[in-house]
Amino acid sequence: MSSSSDKDLWVSWDDYNNAVVGLAHLIHESGWKFDQVLCLARGGLRPGDIFSRIFDVPLAILSTSSYREEVGTVQGDLDIAKHVTVTKGTLSGKVLLLDDLVDSGVTLQKVQSHVKENFPGVTEVRSAVLWYKSCSAVKPDYFMHYLSHNPWIHQPFEAYDSLRPHQLAAWLRKGDAA
Repeated sequence: MSSSSDKDLWVSWDDYNNAVVGLAHLIHESGWKFDQVLCLARGGLRPGDIFSRIFDVPLAILSTSSYREEVGTVQGDLDIAKHVTVTKGTLSGKVLLLDDLVDSGVTLQKVQSHVKENFPGVTEVRSAVLWYKSCSAVKPDYFMHYLSHNPWIHQPFEAYDSLRPHQLAAWLRKGDAA
């Protein structure tokens, strides 16, 4: 794995998992109680699942997408799904909006507006991310790491972005799946 620099932050699985649990601890220590976790897919799915388990609250999922060009390194137009997926009822009460990072702040800002406009049962929304870049126009309520130099974050699951089904046998033989 490459080393991190001002331009790139390389995150190992251990670092990633520690950031998720550290963020959960930070929110717990704040004393704020929430009724549901709303994670933004795809980046917020892994933290959302873990938070739902730790805090024993329902998990809601909202799909968003803006990084589609040049293998996910160039931000395009933001797409927000029309519906939130939740197993019972609808999005309501105090909601923790969870994503992996805030870069420009556009996604966080637009999703917060989307929730307020479309879910009248939501009484409060607070946001949380693992990484908060200084270039963001929005400051999340909770964050694990503040990145003043705005590096590109290389997360451990990015290895799957270029893996295709016909490559799985070779991947397993090589030991990359371990």
